[in-house]
Amino acid sequence: MPERTSLDPERLMDVIRLQTDIAKMGLDLGGVMALVAERSRELTRADGSVIELAEEEHMVYRASAGSVSNLLGLRLARNGSLSGLFVKQGIPLRCDDSELDGRVDLVACRAVGLRSMVVVPLKHGAHVVGVLKVVSRRPDAFTVEDEDLLGLLSGLVAAAMYHATVFDFEELVHRATHDPLTGLPNRALFYDRLRQQFAQATASSSEFAVLNLDMDGLKPINDRYGHRFGDAAIIAVAERLRSQTRHTDIAARLGGDEFAVLLGDLRQPEDVQAFVERLNRSIREPFTMEEQPLLLAASIGVAVFPKDGKDPESLMENADQSMYGLKRTQPGRQESVR
Repeated sequence: MPERTSLDPERLMDVIRLQTDIAKMGLDLGGVMALVAERSRELTRADGSVIELAEEEHMVYRASAGSVSNLLGLRLARNGSLSGLFVKQGIPLRCDDSELDGRVDLVACRAVGLRSMVVVPLKHGAHVVGVLKVVSRRPDAFTVEDEDLLGLLSGLVAAAMYHATVFDFEELVHRATHDPLTGLPNRALFYDRLRQQFAQATASSSEFAVLNLDMDGLKPINDRYGHRFGDAAIIAVAERLRSQTRHTDIAARLGGDEFAVLLGDLRQPEDVQAFVERLNRSIREPFTMEEQPLLLAASIGVAVFPKDGKDPESLMENADQSMYGLKRTQPGRQESVR
């Protein structure tokens, strides 16, 4: 923590509480980044917040909240990106009014309705590896105190990065983009791949599908046997998802009992239904934990590009609605940890 800060005691307590919440998350770096993005937005009263990591030639949105939450997984060219510039320089920035600040890209700011922001660097060891940024549609939305607060929060992310991995940057990115319980890609990486699939399918006029999967009956397992059994059930479903997907697909754990699958290179519409049937059979195969048989099942919603959605958000929303429609029509499928 810096020796000097303009933060009042209440906001310092907010930072300490956040530090406690982060400690409870262990090595879940992706979860830590998502939590810090959300708390950054709340504590600075910003419209949106984002954590971008510098990955080769791109700045990648690895966590986002508020007005920019729909941009999770977005990739921007590092050269020419304002965030990329500050990764290179390694200095914080507070912009009070984009209309009057020559350091920012005015055209880009106007395009997204951004008038003010604070950007602070994220460091892993001696290297700046990304930025934490809060944005507002209003000019003069942030203060020196907000800048200090963001500096402390970026330090919390940096500490989480250090404890999650003492290895190289590739290991850090892996920790930030994969679920620590199952080893599957997390929400951030899934949306990254989904955006890339959209670009590829749009250019080639091809089709692909997304599946939204909720486990059925996880809550009764947790209630009766405890979360250790529940975690084992989640891991078993993840392993069965992994066994059914091809190298061109991606299976991810979005959080809790929710998973998603991206089926790329879709050649025949009936291929989706055949995959869903195989996946259902696999998930329902007998599973035993410490000689205790557990019933595994899932509700699976499907959406196909482009007929069910022409952007990532609408496609995932339609897959979500398809899944909940299935839960409503089939008794015994209502249990969820969410």
